[in-house]
Amino acid sequence: MPRDIITFQCTECKNRNYTSTKNKKTTTERLEMKKFCRHCRKHQGHKEIK
Repeated sequence: MPRDIITFQCTECKNRNYTSTKNKKTTTERLEMKKFCRHCRKHQGHKEIK
């Protein structure tokens, strides 16, 4: 199956807040995006973790 479930972790508080899917054959690098962290109560960078 080409699409895998990935988890996003806040770069500040290290909580795992979001999940998504991605095609690992076309997107090999790790994703990073700004999303709202409800623990920090503000928008923070979230990195993909395994």
